Amino acid sequence: MATRVTALAWVCSAWMFGCSAEPARVDDTQETLSNLREAGFPASEILVVDGVVYVGGDAAVSLQASREMLAVGGDSQEQYRTTNLVSAANSTIVIRAAPSTPLTILTGLVEAVANYKDLPITLDPFPDPCMHAPDCPPTTPFVVIDLVINPVLPGGASATSSFPSGGKPGSRIALGPGVAQLPANTIKHLITHEIGHAIGLRHSDFFNRAISCGGTATNEGTAGVGAIHIAGTPTGASAGGSLMNTCIPTGTAGEFSASDITALETLY
Repeated sequence: MATRVTALAWVCSAWMFGCSAEPARVDDTQETLSNLREAGFPASEILVVDGVVYVGGDAAVSLQASREMLAVGGDSQEQYRTTNLVSAANSTIVIRAAPSTPLTILTGLVEAVANYKDLPITLDPFPDPCMHAPDCPPTTPFVVIDLVINPVLPGGASATSSFPSGGKPGSRIALGPGVAQLPANTIKHLITHEIGHAIGLRHSDFFNRAISCGGTATNEGTAGVGAIHIAGTPTGASAGGSLMNTCIPTGTAGEFSASDITALETLY
């Protein structure tokens, strides 16, 4: 851990930036290729078949989508959500961890849950209350998110999570084994962030991950789950400006920013 922890939490198999059944015009194709190169995609990931431009082998990219990848200035919106959210019928959420989970992660889970319980929102998460005591609260119907330690995560990520589906939160949060050795506030930040994805929040800087991670500007696109702006959140994104940024800054307090709170209160 040098300066940041990468918290990649989108787990789709292809970025569907935009599909077209019709071959693009030559000029459009050339502009699309130029935009992709400027956005940081290596030549090895770009392919043109019958006038349609693909990245990653199976994700078709329209001209408009390629232009949007370069729109990383101050007019980009701060907070985004997925198409699916958690329904009111599933507002009580148990986050279940295995008994072998390191104490530092269990402590971080309790503190991450407290971040949500401190807000006036309808979601009511609990950290693993019923693993060993079947009569413990909550007594109302609840849905479960399993928190697991996974020694191998895609792309060297520190954590992954699934997004909401069918009105339920994402069913699984996976943390890499090295997370247990991170500073306490970083663990709290990371788990709070992953719970955010499980209830439908996208990365605040999904349109340009370089804002929080540095390096080449990369746009995650809709990732197959949507990237819908949340009304009332500010424009622009900045390093450290949101707990839902892609990468975690050094010295994080693991607490929501004002725009994070606005986003959660708007959604729930």
